[in-house]
Amino acid sequence: MSAIIAIFLGIIQGITEFLPVSSFGHICTAEDVLGITRGFGVLFETMLHMGTLAAIVMIFRKDLFRILTELLGMLLDVVGNIYLAIYNRRTGEELSYAKVVQGTWRKLTALLLVSFLPTMLLGYVSRRLVVKAAASPLIPGIGALLTGIVLLVADVSGAGGEKLPREAGYGDAMWIGICQGLSVFPGLSRSALTISTALFCGFGRKFAVKYSYLLCVPAILGAFFVEVPQFISVRMTPVLGLTYILGTIAAGVVGCLVIRFMLRLTQNVKYRYFAAYSFLAGIFSLAVNFI
Repeated sequence: MSAIIAIFLGIIQGITEFLPVSSFGHICTAEDVLGITRGFGVLFETMLHMGTLAAIVMIFRKDLFRILTELLGMLLDVVGNIYLAIYNRRTGEELSYAKVVQGTWRKLTALLLVSFLPTMLLGYVSRRLVVKAAASPLIPGIGALLTGIVLLVADVSGAGGEKLPREAGYGDAMWIGICQGLSVFPGLSRSALTISTALFCGFGRKFAVKYSYLLCVPAILGAFFVEVPQFISVRMTPVLGLTYILGTIAAGVVGCLVIRFMLRLTQNVKYRYFAAYSFLAGIFSLAVNFI
């Protein structure tokens, strides 16, 4: 893989990751067209996701810092409550426990944790199957068609409500996490599935988009730590490693621009247009490989 191709694929990743179309599917189709083989599983694709993760951290750094702060506070409260439970049992006293989840930010943090659990489980269990699916000429196209169906249903049904973190339920968070876990397969758009599911659960449109972006942070980090040992493999050369890094940087720079664009479109965008694009992308992907 040349540096130019890596940068080109990074640009594709940066554009498609934050639109409700499958970035993984686009990358797989582009690699098939260019004749690129995956000698390191999905390491390159994972690194491209790390580039878009850097874009999320840049745009939402204040939100992420607040979430990390609240997460630490929740952990301390849990430890304190455990200590109190032991103390009460030994002394017979009934000291009151701290409320772990209170306020908007802690509720958001708890929702993200609940969503991440099924994502982590599905991602880990299906990691070998994902590598095979990425090499398949059929799966990316079918996944794109399924993405189009989900987006079209969400748009035509008028899904969406007024839910914010305080009103959202943990069952809602679980379903969103399951859908994000399924989106590890090429062609299934993570953004499309998580945003559409959030809308079906009654989330407000702006909150659904923001929740989707924040939720991908732990998922991408988890995938990176699973794949990163291959980066120091004896088969990895310094030139190829630098090429992968250039693609990652390109994905991050373009991703920053696309996030800002999508946040402006949140309230007025019609997902049927992205559905139409997903249908065309799926048909193109299948046509390239079978015609």
